[in-house]
Amino acid sequence: MRVTWLVFTAVAVARQAHVGSNGVIQGHEASKNPGVTEWLGVPYAQPPVDQLRFALPQPYTPMGVHVASEYPTKKIYRDCMYSVSKLVDYPDKTPQFDSIFEAFAAINNNTQSEDCLTLNVWSKPDSNQLKPVYVHFYGGRWTSGSTNTPFYYGGGFADAEGVTVVTVNSRMNIFGFPGLPGHPPNLGLLDQRLAVEWVKQNIHGFGGDPNRITISGQSCGSASVDYWAYTYQSEPLVAGLISHSGTALSFPTNNRTTAAKHWYTVSAQLGCGSSGDVLSCMRKQNATAILAAASAVKVPTTNPARKSPAFQPTVDNVTVFENYTLLSQQGKFARIPYLVGHNSNEAGFYKIASYAQGSKLTDKQWDDFNMQTFFCPSNLEAAHRSRQHTPVWRFQYNADWENTRLYPTSGAYHGVEFNMIFGESAEITGIAESDAQRQLQGQMRSAWGSFIADPQHGLKALGWPSYDPEASTLVEIGLDNHPSVSFVDTKDSAWQCAALLAQT
Repeated sequence: MRVTWLVFTAVAVARQAHVGSNGVIQGHEASKNPGVTEWLGVPYAQPPVDQLRFALPQPYTPMGVHVASEYPTKKIYRDCMYSVSKLVDYPDKTPQFDSIFEAFAAINNNTQSEDCLTLNVWSKPDSNQLKPVYVHFYGGRWTSGSTNTPFYYGGGFADAEGVTVVTVNSRMNIFGFPGLPGHPPNLGLLDQRLAVEWVKQNIHGFGGDPNRITISGQSCGSASVDYWAYTYQSEPLVAGLISHSGTALSFPTNNRTTAAKHWYTVSAQLGCGSSGDVLSCMRKQNATAILAAASAVKVPTTNPARKSPAFQPTVDNVTVFENYTLLSQQGKFARIPYLVGHNSNEAGFYKIASYAQGSKLTDKQWDDFNMQTFFCPSNLEAAHRSRQHTPVWRFQYNADWENTRLYPTSGAYHGVEFNMIFGESAEITGIAESDAQRQLQGQMRSAWGSFIADPQHGLKALGWPSYDPEASTLVEIGLDNHPSVSFVDTKDSAWQCAALLAQT
């Protein structure tokens, strides 16, 4: 999908990004990071409402001045629609458990609306040099997520590493992955593509370099980054990819039949019928009622460690494919540098939802979940890229800091490493970072910043070896809470990964 845009002018002037000759985006200085300009809630697509509900995202046409000096207020709707989770009274949870969970799992009082296709930009404009660009997609099991959270505040990273940071809102659940027959099923992924096209066309107006864009994601956002490599082999638009905790092999997808079944379950509940063309009726329904009906759709449990949502990516062989293992083996991905990794105890977060649902797994089941969902998919994809002579680096984050701990044995759980990239753990928890924590944060920011600045050579310059399944090239970060990295091999895990991935 290609989009023709009016283009931003070459430089930002006094915190204004100019859109061609007929629009201006007005930002302001970031209060926490003087010298950084932030533009918040910038629309990159037309509001997907009325006849655009359940439709392909359409380019936004800027006119006049758009004030983007704060996260959207209750009068300006920007959070996409999702069902907000509830806090869990988990055994032995730490005092900071609730604040971490709220920030990471998007438990908030933000106003929600379908008018939500916006992004946020943080940059230190320099008239002499354009900055490398980091575009991030949030996680949330394809069902929830928000950029309006301190967890994804980009000012600190932009300040520390001189990169232009962009965070993107995209449609989720039934609004992003509706599954209606005869229509594109993966609108949320196409939202992300349109957002990056917008960045490619316009980011130099914010001080960013359109030729040095790296896209990043966490969890399902991480999988969508990997999907990108297969979908846009010949036209990736970006220079680098970063996947945190998820690849195209990590999570299940729907087939067309399952997706249509779930779609008609919702349409029938709302009185629109259980077959045929119900789109016109569904576009007339209240968005909150649609979301409630979609959230009530029952899905059989196939993995006790991770409940699959009813509305998630559907195989269409355009944006999502059926056999990523084969495609990976055949090298049918964009040959651009890839930084892929996960945390040593991803299950530390998943145990909370499992507990809330009354499910109890053995330690071995959780260990197998960590391996099958995260470690092994990352290993396999990295190995295939290595054999196809595509630059690839593998990391595992291990640190377990006092101020980010959820409960005594939560360890390096799902998502915790982003406190090292965005650097907001003290802001979220009210507990200061330790000296070792700050040191490792500096090292990780430097590594990520180096990759974003030069995906081909940045990590090599830091001494990080590209991944080789036959050598000690897995980058272990923060082992035993030491502010350092080390390199180990993954040969001993090959047999276990072969057996676990054969079960998927």
